[in-house]
Amino acid sequence: MKTMTYKGYAARIEYSDEDGCFVGHIAGINDIVGFHGESVAKLRAAFKEAVDDYLNTCEKLNRPPQKPYSGKLMLRVPPEVHAAVAMAAEVRGKSINQWAAETLAHATNQ
Repeated sequence: MKTMTYKGYAARIEYSDEDGCFVGHIAGINDIVGFHGESVAKLRAAFKEAVDDYLNTCEKLNRPPQKPYSGKLMLRVPPEVHAAVAMAAEVRGKSINQWAAETLAHATNQ
């Protein structure tokens, strides 16, 4: 499944049976930015409008917009998994970071 994205931001989307529409929020930031639409096309337009509005509001308030993700990922794994990952990376002539980034990108179809 692909995620709806715009300008580096992703949407978290649910369906509200009570309201009869899709309800979304910008994912991965602490600020709460919501949007909704009765169809996928309307939802996509509302998402883009919400992101643009969020960026414009941050600019007017003279504060940087939150970035969805920093690119740093901390994991805790069992020692035997750590060892297996280190060996897999070394065999391929890569650092653990390079190997993990490629493996995660492949697993998420990036």
